[in-house]
Amino acid sequence: MNASDAVWLNAQLATFDGGDDGYGTITDGAVAVRDGRIAWVGQRAALPAVWRAARQHDCKGLWLTPGLIDCHTHVVHAGSRAGEFEQRLNGVSYEAIAKAGGGIVSTVRATRTASDEQLMAQSLHRLKRIVAEGVTRVEIKSGYGLTTADECKMLRVATKLGEAAKVRISRTFLGAHALPPEYTGRIDDYITLVCEEMLPAVVAGNLADAVDAFCERIAFTPEQTARVFKAAQALGLPVKLHADQLTQGGGAALAAAFGALSADHLEYSNAASIRAMAKAGTVAVLLPGAFYMLREKKLPPVAQLRKAGVRMAISTDCNPGTSPCTSLLLMLNMACTLFRLTPAEALQGVTCHGAAALGLEHEAGRLKPGLVADFAVWDITRPAQLAYALGANPCVGRVLGGVLCHD
Repeated sequence: MNASDAVWLNAQLATFDGGDDGYGTITDGAVAVRDGRIAWVGQRAALPAVWRAARQHDCKGLWLTPGLIDCHTHVVHAGSRAGEFEQRLNGVSYEAIAKAGGGIVSTVRATRTASDEQLMAQSLHRLKRIVAEGVTRVEIKSGYGLTTADECKMLRVATKLGEAAKVRISRTFLGAHALPPEYTGRIDDYITLVCEEMLPAVVAGNLADAVDAFCERIAFTPEQTARVFKAAQALGLPVKLHADQLTQGGGAALAAAFGALSADHLEYSNAASIRAMAKAGTVAVLLPGAFYMLREKKLPPVAQLRKAGVRMAISTDCNPGTSPCTSLLLMLNMACTLFRLTPAEALQGVTCHGAAALGLEHEAGRLKPGLVADFAVWDITRPAQLAYALGANPCVGRVLGGVLCHD
């Protein structure tokens, strides 16, 4: 047996693999791990004899869930936008700040001037706070460099962060995030740069697992976004999209047309877009932190998404401007209180549906034989407790590939 071969006993399991309660609960359960993957899951009394002699971990009645997944973040960046937060509280809109040279572009200036080492140090501080809440996989986007060299720098840092923070990283290229100042008045030329120079460089360096874009009136049109998506798919990368956050611009429908892994935000998505997402299997990623910080009044169409059978993921959207949040557990509570998800739906959103939003539903997000043995250990009495207490962190352990992390 190798270092990851073991059995975890005397645990309450929330497998998120079937079951009538939404959690896939197994009482007095056990999880066996071999070669870094889950080999067996079930009630302890039914544990096959072959595992009786394995190295055992007594969970003493604690709960095990799949490791949580934060499937939409902008963790890698430099600088702060606390001043813009103050502006918004004084009545200036997010759109007005962006048009005046603030917003994303202000973070671009800070990120471009930061060295790899400075960017790593600032980002690791944020990432460790996310990971401490039972998170075993984090998606990290680029998008604050907006030159080929700076976008690659961000993705290199994202790659290195995984080992430093003991967490799995999914990397997303977001070159089409905003128009850099040097391309003012030449937006189509910038999209050409993204498609013909940035994307090939990212692929050549094996720096990204997916491609994202910001389809919005303050960013890029559906037509420009489609150019990026076609280029990404030609290079073999799946796509996802910031869609319908501030206006109903057809972003979610466009994402579905390209078979996107996910469409994210969605406050202004309409019924036709939701039907298209359902047909395409595109996951809806809901981001209550940005909704809260922007004082948005239009709720994402949760009831319509639920009725259509669109899977809903939840994420921190950790970013310097509209969701400076590093607590995925807080997002669970906000998803329930603001968006009216049930606790089971919210937890599915950071486990099995979060995995689907990254194209990893057959790899992560459930306690199921064959999947990677990433899970979290909780001192709770029921799974809903994870979405209940504001500011609480009942995580008492993270297991990555079957090995207990010492954070």
